[in-house]
Formats: sequence, structure tokens, C-alpha cells
Amino acid sequence: MKTFRLFTLTLSIGFMLSCDSTSQILKNTGQLLKTMNTGITQKEAIGGLKEALVNGAGIGTDFLSARDGFLKNATYKILFPPEAQKMERTLRKYGFSAQCDKFIETVNRGAEMAVAEAKPVFVNAIKSMSIGDAISIVNGGNGAGTSYLKRTTSNDLRTKFSPIIQKSLDKVEATKYWKDVMTLYNNIPGFQKINPDLNAYVTNKAMEALFSQIEIEENKIRQDPLRRGTELLKKVFNYADQQKNK
Repeated sequence: MKTFRLFTLTLSIGFMLSCDSTSQILKNTGQLLKTMNTGITQKEAIGGLKEALVNGAGIGTDFLSARDGFLKNATYKILFPPEAQKMERTLRKYGFSAQCDKFIETVNRGAEMAVAEAKPVFVNAIKSMSIGDAISIVNGGNGAGTSYLKRTTSNDLRTKFSPIIQKSLDKVEATKYWKDVMTLYNNIPGFQKINPDLNAYVTNKAMEALFSQIEIEENKIRQDPLRRGTELLKKVFNYADQQKNK
């Protein structure tokens, strides 16, 4: 029964997306939900999803942007880029551990500052969510909402993060410490000179951490009824639970 419902829903959404107007899509979606006797309305499905995703994105960004959200988190702490880890080992061997530690501290501070700017990007993406996306996410498994955000915000986040990361790295002097360790290493005779793109590396690590943390928060709402703090969240995700058990 569950497979048939999802198959019917997929075909119907495909048909709706081929319609000529938004009003026709809205009309067909409303009829589809009534026909399927879902127990939740179109408005509730979209409202519940938006509420859950805004909550998850907010908690995730707040968690990572707090002081030590990266630096003292074993999962997300940003270390030397992979191509520079030989450089780190060499510098520590030659007595430059303090400079290496300072670089790691400042680069994580920069990431913490940048992540604080991500929330508006997520909120804009959530506001523009389509009806088809909302229904798909409600019926989706763990991480379905986060996958939607990753798909719809990654380009905007990368564009927004890059200058923020650079500004943050400059502010906490990570750029200076990076230049210092690079100069120290590249001046050691017999070693091949390297120059990894620090901004791109930190931007990617910050985005990976952000989506990972948001998925954790989303899945808490899906898996733990006590996390569904409002009546709307309870109704939408209780319905999703019922569909999984059919």
C-alpha cells in the first residue's frame, strides 16, 4: 500500500509540474491530497516542513558559530589541508609547533564567524520551497530536508562564504599565520614548495560541517517525538511516521 501511494504521488507530481500555471499546480495538489486521504492538508505539510527546516538550520548554525563550535569539536575541527599535512609534520619536527597550533586555532575561529552568516541563505531557500518538494521531504527518510537544502543552497553558500571566510581569516590573523607557516616550510632546503588555497579549503570544510549538523537536527525531529515542539510539527511528522508503518 505504501509503495502504491508513493508511486501514485510521484506520477501525480510529475503531471502537475507539466501544467501551464502555478494555480493549476495548487489546484491539482489539493485534489491529490484529498484523494489520498493523507490526514494533513497541503498548507500543513508545507508549514510543518518549513518550521522543521528553519529550526534545524537555526540550531545547526548557532551550534557551529558559537565559540569553539569548530575548534573544540573533534568531528568538525579544521586541521591542516591534506596536501599540507607533510608540511605540518616537518614544521613540528623543526620546532615550530606553536606556529602550527596558532594557525589551527585561527582558521577554526574564522569558520565559526563565517557560519553565523549562513542562516539567511537557508531561510530564503526554505521560503521558496515548492509543494512537490515539501510533500517529498515529509515522505522522505532521514536527511531528506537537508538534501534539499544542500541542493538548493550550496552555490549561494559558497559564493557568500568565500568573502566572509576571507574576511574572518584576515580578522583573526589566520591568513598571517598561514603565510608564516608556508614561508617557514618553503624555506627548508630539499622540500617541494606548496601553496594550497586556504580560502577554498576552509569554505568547503565549513559547508560540510554545516550540512552535517543540520542533518543531525533534522533527524532528531524525525526520530524523536519529543523534539516536535509544536502541534504543527507533531501532526506533520506523526503522519509521516504512520505512512512508514503502512
